[in-house]
Amino acid sequence: MISGASVAGPALAYWLARYGYRTTVVEVAPALRGGGFAVDFRGAAHRTVLERMGVLDDIGRHRTGPGTPMSFIDGQGRDLATLPPEFAAGEVEILRSDLSRLLHAHSLTPPDGDDAVPGTTPEYVFGDSLTSLTESTDGVHATFERGAPRTFDLVIGADGLHSTVRRLAFGPEEQFVSHLGYYFAAWDLPADAGDLGARPVGHGEPGRLATVGRLPRRSGEPGYTGETFCVFASEEQLPYDRRDIRSQKKVIAHAYEGAGWRTPELIDTLWAADDLYFDSISRADVPTWSTGRTALLGDAAHGATLGGMGTGAAIVGAYVLAGELALAQGDHRTAFARYEQKMRPYATRCQQGGRAAGEFFAPTTQQAIDARNTALNTPSTVTAMLKQGHDISAAITLEDYPALVAEG
Repeated sequence: MISGASVAGPALAYWLARYGYRTTVVEVAPALRGGGFAVDFRGAAHRTVLERMGVLDDIGRHRTGPGTPMSFIDGQGRDLATLPPEFAAGEVEILRSDLSRLLHAHSLTPPDGDDAVPGTTPEYVFGDSLTSLTESTDGVHATFERGAPRTFDLVIGADGLHSTVRRLAFGPEEQFVSHLGYYFAAWDLPADAGDLGARPVGHGEPGRLATVGRLPRRSGEPGYTGETFCVFASEEQLPYDRRDIRSQKKVIAHAYEGAGWRTPELIDTLWAADDLYFDSISRADVPTWSTGRTALLGDAAHGATLGGMGTGAAIVGAYVLAGELALAQGDHRTAFARYEQKMRPYATRCQQGGRAAGEFFAPTTQQAIDARNTALNTPSTVTAMLKQGHDISAAITLEDYPALVAEG
């Protein structure tokens, strides 16, 4: 069983099906999640895995259009600094909802050729969630909020930073997730937003940033998608219900009271949004990613919310975990140990961008804002920053698991 059907879950389901495993993917949401939040891939490791999955061309066809630089502006709308599109969008950017849909469809379509294994199409169960996990010598007994109890050989938590699998099998969230002092929100602009977001801009004040822009929907497709992106500082963890979207909107609106520029107009669009993404910028640090027959994947194991290259690391992790399970012929102890040995150094380097992202987007002092803008106006500094991100994303040597499994 795989818990989570966003990115890591469907990617793992694809590879396990390819190697002959039968999987059930359980997702708490009633359907694949929508929303215009964009994610990106960069570097050789990301590209290699997507190519071996056979999904790179599909992602290319659904990528957002050519990126547009975002200007940091003052309260009168005057440009202060420019953020290059490569900084946030990597080599290819795609809406997270589009990526999830593509990976889900891809996992249900067996590959052509000799490596297609009959009878291994993943089962997807939406609108349900785990309530308990009990391990025995030959499996893991799982109970659910709605479905009947079932027993699985292995359980994989691919259910995000606030993982239910991690809580049930490893311990309370507070043991593993550290708040990094910032919160992050994103939502789509309504169609009647007028000229708000006519070009990508961000207005920052100490401890808070609000950005808005209308970006090309997809390469070769007409029209635009308007997206709002907000980051604000809060050293204290804020009380709100993660399943209550209105309580989240109240927290965001309170954080931007009295903000300058056209921020009040921007916050007004929040109340009608039904696709809000809101969370703390936090980091997951789990001493070991497996216990018995249960393992963690993606953000559940090493998430960093923002700036941690989490989407790319999740895709790479799914590839490595499935490959090691196949090479070990189902010996989960060996496979889980090898998976963690190969992925942990890479994931740790990726997730180090978590707090740095908050400090970059929403510095807490005017002096730090000015220093950030000066850095962005210095071409050599921008080049070095982009190179550092590229080097981190590529800092893993990948086995050719499909070929190794075929040989073995």
